[in-house]
Amino acid sequence: MIDGVTIDHQIMGGVPCIAGTRIPIATVIGLLGQGETIESILPEYPTLIRDHILAALRFAARAVNERELPLRPSA
Repeated sequence: MIDGVTIDHQIMGGVPCIAGTRIPIATVIGLLGQGETIESILPEYPTLIRDHILAALRFAARAVNERELPLRPSA
């Protein structure tokens, strides 16, 4: 597990969340993917700190790294 991330079936049905909150990791990663910056996210989620967002990124990176990703056939 990644520090700063919790997975608890009693919180948000087991969806990975920022520790101590009910904010899903997918929400944070989605906002970053839409072009939001850490600085623009923090005021919208006052319970978050910069380290929480970095933990979400580490969790997402590990999750992708653990899966085999299909390669597109070359032309």
